[in-house]
Formats: sequence, C-alpha cells, structure tokens
Amino acid sequence: MRRPVLALLPLGMFVLAIAEIATFVGVVHWVGAFWAMLALAVTSATGLLLLRREGIRGWRAFREAAEAGRPPGEQVTNSLVGLLGALMLAVPGFISSIAGLLLVLPPFRILARHAVRRMTERQLSSAVAGDLFGPRKVRVHRGDPVSTPPASPSTTSVSSAASPAQPSTASGSPSGSAGPASAVIEGEIVR
Repeated sequence: MRRPVLALLPLGMFVLAIAEIATFVGVVHWVGAFWAMLALAVTSATGLLLLRREGIRGWRAFREAAEAGRPPGEQVTNSLVGLLGALMLAVPGFISSIAGLLLVLPPFRILARHAVRRMTERQLSSAVAGDLFGPRKVRVHRGDPVSTPPASPSTTSVSSAASPAQPSTASGSPSGSAGPASAVIEGEIVR
C-alpha cells in the first residue's frame, strides 16, 4: 500500500508547483509584484527563524524527557509538526506558507500532532508505540453483572476459596469462581 502512495508523490509535487505558480500570479495581479515578492521574502525568513527555534526546542524537550525517564513520543511528534510547519513556511509559495502557518498555530498543531500519533500507533506494534508514547489511558465502565454458565466438573476441582489477589464482584463471589454472576468491565482508549 505504501508503494502506490510514494509513486504518486512526483505527480503531487508537480500539481503543487503548478498551483503555487498560479497563486503567485494571482497575488501579483491583486497586490502588485513588489508586495507579492515582499510577502514571500517575509514568510521565508520567518520560516527559517522558526526552523532554528523549533529544532532547538524539540531537541531540548526530547533530551529532558529521555533524562527524566519519560517516553519521548509527545515531544518528538510536537517537534516534527513544528519543524514541518516551519519548513513549509520557509519554502517560497503562498499555499505552502499558509499550510505551514496553520501547522505552527497551536490549535491546528495539536490536531496534526494527534493525527501523527494515531498514524504512528497504527504503523508500529503496540509494544513499540507504548515505549514511544507511554501507556495508553483507558476509561473503564463497569457494567451490570452477567450470569455465567455452570462450570463443568473438571473446572470445579480448582479451589473455590478467594485469594487476596482476586477481587470480588458486587455479589461477593470471587471474579475467577464459577458463581452465578461476574462483573463486566469495558474499556475505551481515551487519547
């Protein structure tokens, strides 16, 4: 699935270049050549300054997280989104500058960071994603007790006394025993 997407990258870059040129010509007709060139120069210079700032901030945040023993995933994704936004601002063109500015602004940056995180978690195994982003936060909902089928004689030979490690349900029977009801716990990932 990755190959077809990468195969379309040159076509996408060509379409973006055509759109950038058309946008530039439209802005030149609207405000004049001097103001259009000045706007491109200002956005490119701003992008270059932000590239340096975002790179230094991202590296410091990554090092602090690593030294504190925290998973560095949040800092890495935040830095990547900021660097991408700064890079898009640095590239001359009005469309890329607007997209870069959106990635630098906090509300859109948060949305992009969450999208990068979800995409990364889908691409990596859960163990690697857990090492990168830390454990997932789960909201637990306790449901109504559910009746269980009667246990077969082979499973009733196990000790029915509740050990201290086994939690009890609302009816007082241990959760691992073959009692009339056991608690249902459903979870949803909160992130």
